[in-house]
Amino acid sequence: MPFHPDQLLLYAVTDRAWTGRQTLLEQLEAALQGGVTLVQLREKDLDPAAFLAEALEVKALCRRYHVPLILNDQVDLALACGADGVHVGSEDLPVAHIRRRAGPDFIIGATAKTVQQAQAAQAAGANYLGVGAVFPSPTKPGAQRLTPEELGGICASVSIPAVAIGGIGPSNLAQLKGSGAAGIAVVSSLFGAEDIQAAAQALARQARQVLFPHPIP
Repeated sequence: MPFHPDQLLLYAVTDRAWTGRQTLLEQLEAALQGGVTLVQLREKDLDPAAFLAEALEVKALCRRYHVPLILNDQVDLALACGADGVHVGSEDLPVAHIRRRAGPDFIIGATAKTVQQAQAAQAAGANYLGVGAVFPSPTKPGAQRLTPEELGGICASVSIPAVAIGGIGPSNLAQLKGSGAAGIAVVSSLFGAEDIQAAAQALARQARQVLFPHPIP
């Protein structure tokens, strides 16, 4: 699936901690129905065979909604299941290595916490950046925090789009106004909601209003 910055507007990152009342697939379908524009499948504890089986199911679901599927870290599994791409951190496989292996159409996202990391990721062939944590995050309590000014500086330093991540929800999303971010990556504010579909609709609407207050006619 060709990558476009619009796909970053509401970027859903899965977290099995929020399953129980619903399965992961049920949660994802509700999120997709609500307007999620990209799904990142994150599994830290599944063995490769189970992760591959799950990724194939999630890919089929995402295809029905014409939304890209990104796997967290797992390049081999992403290629094996036909996912659209991967997101990697600074300690994972280098972006340039993934680009050479996966080809020009594979979507690669890279974590960036500094201008230098952002520019290096762009030079290596990343399609987009994940920048944060912009707020305290229940999923990564020890993550390095970035100020709004640092977020804006990173976004302005590169030509590829950036998605803000880390503790983002309805109560603080407005603080990202003017940052230059192309979207928000969310976990608990989406999958921890009582009504995931309604939460996705509200988050997408608010993100569009905050990040793009003056759309081009």
